[in-house]
Amino acid sequence: MKTRMIGFGEIMARLAPEGCLRFAQVLPGRMNVTFGGAESNVCSAIALLGGEAAFVTALPGNNPLADAGVAFLRSLNVGTDRILRTKAGRLGLYFLETGANQRPSNVIYDRDYSAIALTPPEAYDWNAILADGAWFHISGITPALSRNAADATLAAVKTAQARGIPVSCDLNFRKKLWNWEPGAKPRELAEMTMRAILPFTDLVIANEEDAADVLNIHAGDTDVTAGRLDVSRYPEVAAKIAAQFPKVSKIAITLRESFSATHNNWGAMLYDVPAAAAHFAPLQGERYVPYEIRAIVDRVGGGDAFAAGLIYALMDPDLAAPPRAVAFAAAASCLAHSINGDTNYVSRKEVETLMHGAASGRVVR
Repeated sequence: MKTRMIGFGEIMARLAPEGCLRFAQVLPGRMNVTFGGAESNVCSAIALLGGEAAFVTALPGNNPLADAGVAFLRSLNVGTDRILRTKAGRLGLYFLETGANQRPSNVIYDRDYSAIALTPPEAYDWNAILADGAWFHISGITPALSRNAADATLAAVKTAQARGIPVSCDLNFRKKLWNWEPGAKPRELAEMTMRAILPFTDLVIANEEDAADVLNIHAGDTDVTAGRLDVSRYPEVAAKIAAQFPKVSKIAITLRESFSATHNNWGAMLYDVPAAAAHFAPLQGERYVPYEIRAIVDRVGGGDAFAAGLIYALMDPDLAAPPRAVAFAAAASCLAHSINGDTNYVSRKEVETLMHGAASGRVVR
């Protein structure tokens, strides 16, 4: 039985000041350099949970920084044999200034002319890449990079569908990136592009804003900037997505109430389309009560940790029932907020411990 999850996207070097220092406080000077990127984060987290994952991207050849990124993935047991090494392009970068209290985090992208943005879609042999795949994962970030990357993503999901491989797509709207079509506004370009991709998708993942930003589907009087979510409206949002994309069988929405940069409530909903049933997590009894995270270490990658937990659960017969799958994913992503960096360094046992109610954070001796 095939068990390998394959992700396609960009891995970047992440440069960040120590702790919550600002760029002006450390430059010129030292910053921490790690690696991350939405789809690579998902692959890494699945591998750390004990699953089998491989990552597909394009990276510059004969480049020691790109070599280090590949070595990082290998160190986590993520398959790298399908990564293209190209003559054109560079390694993408992003810079993170971590916020605290009422000061938000700030991300600066430096991704123009990266290898994956310049690589033409025909460079990927998707039939060979997906030959041993049991699941294929993409996000809305990669198509935002360039027309080449968007066309490659579309070709990939078409091939996956033809091969009978389930496809998940995290909408992941990034306004700063959608600029490759002259004259098109970011939201309009995102909607046009993603509406071409979603007909080949089985699982749609979004945060509380993505459905509105990408698909113009809104959740009642929710105001994410005020830290207020009308959670009861999200099954309606999911049903509207399902009505527009008949192949989609499940829709997951993460539910973040942001009171400050370091204090969030966190939970999720998984909508089972055939059953027209919404499942929320975490629960107290039968009532949705989100995780209250009052001392966030690093929230970047929290959504990727959720996607990884959900995909991992749906691929495991013991976790695949929708209530268990969304509970596992919500717990995995809650724990990700306690870990510095993009990668969710948690085990299945740790996730299941939180999933079953052990949330005190007491020392394990």
